[in-house]
Amino acid sequence: MNKYELVYLVDARLSDADKGEVAKLVAEMITKNGGKILNSAVWFERQRMSFPIKKTWEATYYLLNIEGNAPEMAKFRRELEINERVLRFLILKIETPKAPKVRKAPKAK
Repeated sequence: MNKYELVYLVDARLSDADKGEVAKLVAEMITKNGGKILNSAVWFERQRMSFPIKKTWEATYYLLNIEGNAPEMAKFRRELEINERVLRFLILKIETPKAPKVRKAPKAK
């Protein structure tokens, strides 16, 4: 399974109950598509954006670290695109750093 980082934005004008409902819906979408939530947090509670998205100037940012397979993440991405309460989202695959190759010293003559 691959590790991913998900950031999604929800309209800050929504009530806390509605924001919680959206967060719960996103979590259910992840588990329904075979993923696993490793960590979740509210990144910014009420942040003014540089430009409006869907006529909204302020958003609440959510950050999730998730684990899943690529085909399941593609299905999850399509479901997020359909959800009208999610203003914007970004899913990044986290690459594990590989150990650098050790070069052998040239033999002395």
